[in-house]
Amino acid sequence: MLLDLPFPTGPNLVWVSDITYLPLANGEWAYLGAWMDLYSRRVVSWRVDDNMEDALVIVPLRTALQVRQPTSGLIVHSDRGGQYVSNELHELVSLWRIRPSMSRADDPYDNAFAESFWSRLKAELLEGGCFLNVDDARTEVFEYIECYYNRVRKHSSLGYKSPEQFENEHHTKLANLVCR
Repeated sequence: MLLDLPFPTGPNLVWVSDITYLPLANGEWAYLGAWMDLYSRRVVSWRVDDNMEDALVIVPLRTALQVRQPTSGLIVHSDRGGQYVSNELHELVSLWRIRPSMSRADDPYDNAFAESFWSRLKAELLEGGCFLNVDDARTEVFEYIECYYNRVRKHSSLGYKSPEQFENEHHTKLANLVCR
C-alpha cells in the first residue's frame, strides 16, 4: 500500500499507474494506460488502445523501464485491476526486480495521484467533448502528455515547475554534488 511509504526523494523510485476511459464520437471508448513518476509527476510512458487487455499497461511499463533504466527496487503502484496481476506483468516485475504495490480493495485514495492526473487530463484535453476515433485519441493524448503536460504544465506541488524541469533540476543538483 503506497500510503505507508515515505514520499520519494528522486525520480525512478516510485511509479504509479492506472487506466481510464476516453469517449469516442461513435459512442464507444478508447482506453488510456499510463505510468507516472510520483516524484516529478512526469508521465514516463503511456498507451491508448481500443481495448483494455494487459498490453495497455505492460507495453508502456516495458518502454519506460528500457528508456529510464531504474535501479532495482523501483516501486510500481496500481489499483487491483486485472491487467496489473497478469502473468506477463509479474514476469516483467521479477526480471527488473521491481517491488509491486497495490491499492487496498475499494479504496480509490490509495491511487490518488493517478486519479488526479486523469482528472486534469480530461478537464484540460476533453473539456466535455470526445475524440473522433482511437487514432485521434492517440494523437491528442500524445500532444497533451508529451508536448504540454510533461514539458510545460506547471504544478504547484513542484514549486510551479513542469515535471521535466523539476527532474532536470534534480539531476543538475546531483551532478553538482558529485563534482564537488
